[in-house]
Amino acid sequence: MSVINGAISIVLGIAGGIAVGSGVIALILVLDMIPRLAQVTQSYDKTHWYEGALIGGSLLGTVADFWHWKMHGIMLLSPIVGLFCGVFIGLLAAALTEVLNVLPVLAKRLGMRSYLFGLLLAMILGKMTGSLFDFFVYQR
Repeated sequence: MSVINGAISIVLGIAGGIAVGSGVIALILVLDMIPRLAQVTQSYDKTHWYEGALIGGSLLGTVADFWHWKMHGIMLLSPIVGLFCGVFIGLLAAALTEVLNVLPVLAKRLGMRSYLFGLLLAMILGKMTGSLFDFFVYQR
């Protein structure tokens, strides 16, 4: 590998990481996961703990994936990690459900009420097509 190819790989890797990280953070911000969690649990004074846990978990997960960390022989830890992952997925699903409730209101205000079915169908088909493309093309 030449120096130019290495430099291009580094720049593309950093750019891709910034793009994906920004997208995840934008999703979490748009869905208002942390303020909503504080509202549901009535723990507004603990929002800095929620933010720290989110950042720390993201950083730990990235480092563990980057350096291929493996944990052998710790079977008791697996249910705890699974529980935390389930809580996060549940919060994300609840936040997405609240965002989907906004679509009919937005369509009514923009005068696109008759196109709402097409809009939802386009979102679903786009997600399905992207997933299939990733599975059949990029995974090879």
